[in-house]
Amino acid sequence: MSEALQELAAIIELKRPEAVQSSVIVHGELTLAVNLANLEHLVELLRDDPACRFTSLVDITAIDHPERAQRFDVVYHFLSMYRNHRIRLKVAVREDEMVPSLIDLHPCANWFEREVFDMFGILFSGHPDLRRILTDYGFRGHPLRKDFPTTGYTEVRYDEALKRVVYEPVKLVQEYRQFDFMSPWEGAEYILPGDQKGTTK
Repeated sequence: MSEALQELAAIIELKRPEAVQSSVIVHGELTLAVNLANLEHLVELLRDDPACRFTSLVDITAIDHPERAQRFDVVYHFLSMYRNHRIRLKVAVREDEMVPSLIDLHPCANWFEREVFDMFGILFSGHPDLRRILTDYGFRGHPLRKDFPTTGYTEVRYDEALKRVVYEPVKLVQEYRQFDFMSPWEGAEYILPGDQKGTTK
């Protein structure tokens, strides 16, 4: 299988050398690092070239690297049922960059791109309806960014007195914000049965 994937990587790099930055095969899967500017042309090649025929876009997701200038990796997974191969594309993008939408090439990208926008805040140029899909329309922030607080900013609950859903800022009492990471066995001033031998001279 790895020989077939190496051959596939060589074909892709030969036909789109300007698009592919690097390729690696790990756990029987081929991953290509791709230039943002050439993403659409490469995806079109993967779909239409007889040697590839990756006609199924399986998923789009992202990875947040807040310490990098190119903060996000947008990750695409494709399947070729004709060749029985899978391929992963990774595109590094800055927070202020827009990623071209793949809806014209793969209509199923519609909801995948909306999810990535909702969870990470990454914008897709050319998307016909880029709005939140998993969170509420008034939701603040993007939950899968690493700088998003685990408690969120807003609490949503049903108010029995008002007979409706209310939104309130999250308020945590101070005791829930302080963590004691000491094990119950650390700092103990008593001796457990069987440990006396360690104290005898």
